[in-house]
Amino acid sequence: MPTARESLLDAALSALAELPWSGVRMVDVASAARVSRQTLYNEFGSKEGLARALVRREADVYLRGVDRALAEHTDPADRLVRIAEWTCGSARSSALVRALLTGCWSERLPAPSARAVVSVSAVPAQRRADAGVPGPAELVAAVRDRALAALEREAPGADPVELARYCETAVRLGLSFVVAPLGRGEGHAGYVRAVLARLPVRAMGQRLDG
Repeated sequence: MPTARESLLDAALSALAELPWSGVRMVDVASAARVSRQTLYNEFGSKEGLARALVRREADVYLRGVDRALAEHTDPADRLVRIAEWTCGSARSSALVRALLTGCWSERLPAPSARAVVSVSAVPAQRRADAGVPGPAELVAAVRDRALAALEREAPGADPVELARYCETAVRLGLSFVVAPLGRGEGHAGYVRAVLARLPVRAMGQRLDG
């Protein structure tokens, strides 16, 4: 059963699907979550606090998807392709994820004023809301670092600079599809794999290319 905090965040996200953030009222969010308005303020402090927690949760959902892709039992290139596809798909399905990745916040969205580096803490997103939310550069760096850590464990002899570039390229290709989608009939996977195959990563041989 969801906690009061999760219910409030769910209610806020549902309200945002119908209204611009400026039109979302705290009293309505509390009512939809079936908690008191005082509970809402106790949890988040203000509407800005609620916005930060909501955006932070979306960032964490995106990063958990990245972790799932990296945990798959496939070759490194396939996992990076999955990250690019996940990035593109997440941005299509969530306006908040798209804004986080691109830095483009429309008037409809809760654009938190505070920014912070992505934390790798396991503490739930809403409890870290006061630390702010990541900007695009921090989010890209977080995905790159996660991918780098996963691939380094499998091939400790790889050149770390080249491997980091390899990982970041996949992330940025995914972002390019968000900003400028491929034409109908074109596949993300083949495009990403073709680009990655041209990047040298010494000491890894064919492991990255499958």
